[in-house]
Amino acid sequence: MSTRAVLRHQTWTLEPDREPDAEPTTYAMQCAVDGETSPTSEDFAAPQDWVLEHCGRHPSHHTYREIITRPWRAWRRA
Repeated sequence: MSTRAVLRHQTWTLEPDREPDAEPTTYAMQCAVDGETSPTSEDFAAPQDWVLEHCGRHPSHHTYREIITRPWRAWRRA
């Protein structure tokens, strides 16, 4: 008995998930000096406010990282 394989090339596409049931895009900010991170929010204003409060408590902390979590989806093209 022999084994036979059938291979078919398929093209896939990767894109941000904009379906109605997709997870929301969320934002957070992280202090690059001490690593403290803001709460995650669907609205960027909340992490931005956290940065300003953090700067007020730590006047020498000037550098931050933006953390964006965006849902993506992969699908086969016909």
